[in-house]
Amino acid sequence: MALNTSAEAPLPVGEVSRLIGGWIDRLGAVWVEGQITQLSRRPGAGVVFMTLRDPSYDISVSVTCYRQVFDAVADVVAEGARVVVHAKPEWYAPRGQLSLRAAEIRPVGIGELLARLEMLKRSLGAEGLFAAERKKPLPFLPQLIGLVCGRASAAERDVLEVARRRWPAVRFEVRNVAVQGVHAVPQVVQAVKELDELTDVDVIVVARGGGSVEDLLPFSDEQLVRAVAACRTPVVSAIGHEPDSPLLDLVADLRASTPTDAAKKVVPDVGEELERVRALRDRALRTVRGLIDREERGLAHALHRPVMEHPQRMVDEREAEVDALVARSRRVLGHLLDRADSELSHTRARVVALSPAATLERGYAVLQRADGGVVRSPEEVAPEEELRARVAEGEFAVRVTADGVVPGA
Repeated sequence: MALNTSAEAPLPVGEVSRLIGGWIDRLGAVWVEGQITQLSRRPGAGVVFMTLRDPSYDISVSVTCYRQVFDAVADVVAEGARVVVHAKPEWYAPRGQLSLRAAEIRPVGIGELLARLEMLKRSLGAEGLFAAERKKPLPFLPQLIGLVCGRASAAERDVLEVARRRWPAVRFEVRNVAVQGVHAVPQVVQAVKELDELTDVDVIVVARGGGSVEDLLPFSDEQLVRAVAACRTPVVSAIGHEPDSPLLDLVADLRASTPTDAAKKVVPDVGEELERVRALRDRALRTVRGLIDREERGLAHALHRPVMEHPQRMVDEREAEVDALVARSRRVLGHLLDRADSELSHTRARVVALSPAATLERGYAVLQRADGGVVRSPEEVAPEEELRARVAEGEFAVRVTADGVVPGA
C-alpha cells in the first residue's frame, strides 16, 4: 500500500524500517539457491553466520541458522559450496539489514548440477546461440590477442609461451580474473566485454586449467554464455582438458581442448608458414616451368611444320593454281571465239547468198519508178513512163512504149 508522504510530512527512519520489516514478514519462507562465500562457525556459539551469493549477478545476502541446522550438513558443506536453503526473510530494523533465517540446508549434488546444466544447454541451444552459422572465422595472423585467465596461472604461461614461440611478433592484452569461485563469473564477463570493446583485439581467448565440475561451473553460467554470444570479436574457449565441456565451448567460435591447443590454433607457426611459403614457391616455379616447357614444345612443333619450314611453298602452289586457271580460261575463251567466228562466217554467207546484190550479180535487174518504188507488174507502169533499171554494175534509164520498154537516150 502506498504511503501518503511529502516534504512537509515525512516519515521517520524508524517508521520506514518498521514498515519494511512488516512487508518482509508477509513474504513467508522461500527456497533459495546460492554459493556460500563466507562461513562463521564460532566454537560454543548457537548461531552460524553465512553469506549466500549469486555468482551470476554478483548479489549477496546474509544467512543465519541454528547450529543444529548447520551441523546436519557440516561434513559436506564448506565455503564455495552450492546449497539450497529453506529460509524466512528477516528485517533487522535497528540497522536496516535484510537476512535469511535458514531452517534447512541442502547441498546441491553433482547430478543435480549436471541436470540443470543440461536444461540450460537445451534452452540456450533452442535460442540458436550454439548454431554453427553464428561462428565467426578466426583471423589468419592476429596482431593482438586478448587473453582472459587466472593470475600467474599455468594456462596463462602455456598460452603466452607457446604463442610467442610459434610467432614471436604476436602481442597480448591480458586480463587476470578469478577462474573459480563466486567472483569468477562477473570478472570473466567484465574482462570479455572490455576486450571486445578494444578495436585492436583480433581474437579473445578464455583459458583455464583443469578442475572439478564445481570448479568449471562459472564457464557454464548463462550470463557468461550470453556475453560471449554478443561479442563481435571471435572468441576461443580453452577450458580444462579434453574431456571437460562447459557451455562456453558450445557458444565460442572455436573450442580448444587445452590452453596450449588454443595457442596453436590461434597463432600460426612461423616455421611451418615459411615451409609452406617455400613449398608454394617451389610449386609455382614448377608450374611456370611446366607451362614454359609445354609452350616451347608447341612452338618447336609448329616451326617444324612444312608451312613454317617452306612458307613460300603455299605461294608457289597458289601461283600454279592461278596459272592453270588462266590457261584454262584462255582455252575456253579461244574455243568460244572460234565457234562464234565460224557461226558468223556461215551466217554472213547465208546473208550474202540471199541479198538482192547477189541476185543482180546473176544478171537480174530491178525497175524503179521516179519515186523509187519497185515495179513488180506491167500493169503498174504507163506508156511513155520513164523508169530506172538497176543492175549489178550500175543503173540506166528506160522508157515504156506501147509495145514494150526501150532504152532512153
